[in-house]
Amino acid sequence: MTDETDAPGEPDSVGESEGSEGAETELLQTADAAGGPVPADEPQPTDGAEAPASAIAASGATAAAASPAGRGTSIRAFARKHRVALSVTAGAVAFALLGVGAVFAGIAVNAPEAAPVAFVTATPTPTADPGRPVPVAVAAPSAIDTKVRTCSVADRAADPRLANLQAQVRNAATGEVLYDRGGTTPSRTASVMKVLTSAAALEVLGPDYRATTTVVKGAEPGSAVLVGGGDVTLSRTPSGTDTVYPGAAHLDDLAAQVRAAWAADPSNPPLTKLILDAGYFGGDEYQASWDTVERDDGYMSNITALQVDGDRDDPSANTSWRSTDPIGRAGQAFADQLGGISVVERGTAPAGAQQLGAVSSPTVAQLVDKALVVSDNTVAEMLARLVAIQTGSGNTFDAINAGVLQGLQVYGIDTAGISIVDGSGLSDDNAVPPDYLTQLFIKINAREGDLGVLMDGLPVSGQRGSLSYSDRFAGDNAVADGAVSAKTGWINSGYTLSGVIRAQDGSTLTFAIYALGDVTDEAKQAIDTLTTGFFLCGDDLSNS
Repeated sequence: MTDETDAPGEPDSVGESEGSEGAETELLQTADAAGGPVPADEPQPTDGAEAPASAIAASGATAAAASPAGRGTSIRAFARKHRVALSVTAGAVAFALLGVGAVFAGIAVNAPEAAPVAFVTATPTPTADPGRPVPVAVAAPSAIDTKVRTCSVADRAADPRLANLQAQVRNAATGEVLYDRGGTTPSRTASVMKVLTSAAALEVLGPDYRATTTVVKGAEPGSAVLVGGGDVTLSRTPSGTDTVYPGAAHLDDLAAQVRAAWAADPSNPPLTKLILDAGYFGGDEYQASWDTVERDDGYMSNITALQVDGDRDDPSANTSWRSTDPIGRAGQAFADQLGGISVVERGTAPAGAQQLGAVSSPTVAQLVDKALVVSDNTVAEMLARLVAIQTGSGNTFDAINAGVLQGLQVYGIDTAGISIVDGSGLSDDNAVPPDYLTQLFIKINAREGDLGVLMDGLPVSGQRGSLSYSDRFAGDNAVADGAVSAKTGWINSGYTLSGVIRAQDGSTLTFAIYALGDVTDEAKQAIDTLTTGFFLCGDDLSNS
């Protein structure tokens, strides 16, 4: 571990105090109650005279031990003798409180260290004479946090590899912002956007929702229609084969259902024509702001309601070249499974047509896991589009913003300024402030609603998914292995990380880090180093 992070310090202990004037008044009132008023013409102590603390304590003890009449006389005498002394002492307490207030305001006071001040936070239970009056306690100002935090990550945050840094950290238990650098400014998120998409999908669709691909009888004799239901995980591989999508449905299963249903009706002519209906998703198939290199390099497919294996050339590889015609690829693969098909064309299923077969996708819970743990872009777009459709926002890219924001409303966090262009975060035009993510992750960490699914799907430092790769949380940053559950993000113009930290001091933090602008792959290590700093500081993290 480097020496860039200070060791966590102990919190200051500060409570509530009565005012100086009230302290004197209460004691005088006590004396009056015990033995009557103090005569106004009694001699007063010399101005500025203050009885030693030991003398005050001894006088108090004598008064408490006397008979009722003697006790009243002693208290009156004590009050008369030390009236000014009490005023000075109470004034000193008030001055001490002003010093604490100066700390709250960020003012450095170079004064000798004072002895701790005991403050009343509740009405005490009398332990001596029950007839003795009990001072009235004043409630503590609960809005004031008296903890002085000293653990700085300034050196880590100044790493030039972070380029234009935005970051925020909150204490997950209290919601308090511990660290903030541009936290309220909406900016591009890269794949951290998948957190918002997943949270909306879990609310709108539910964790058990499945997308279904069906085949119905065509209007033309000898024809059938393959109807896409938005399942991008449907596989052309043989049943029982493992693909990148655990639990995926297979075309051979669907084809077997269709052949059996077709043969069950002797009046059917041979099945020779296959019609492809992908109308469940509308508009452009490839978002206008995406670079086509993402498709060529195997990170993103066209987004269509009918495709197989996320349109990968290699169904077993997460990163694999994608085509420009996923619908055609799926149609040909299904025609091959059916056999005897001479014509494959695009069209629309007739209303009320007889269903010949159906297969369903993995659950939303499984899809969320896939979108998060290896940052599957195509699955994230599938979820975003299904959310838009389910909320009635539409079935195009343009409908995603309204659909996802509607799905997020249930979490009660202000979405002002957020702009959602896609579900994967691939677009530079997305805009979400770090502040939103730190608040959402408090709810994810608390497993509100179905958000526990999201929490369980996150990569974990040194252990799971995209945070377990050899270039993440390595070297000195390995001290945080297993302590960071977070979503990674990377586009050409930025690297991001957001999630939950189980800090070294036992506190739980939520955080978001954006490294935006002219960044290289080394931004990942700089982000990990800053995150490790948050882990080491815990609740002692300073905003300096």
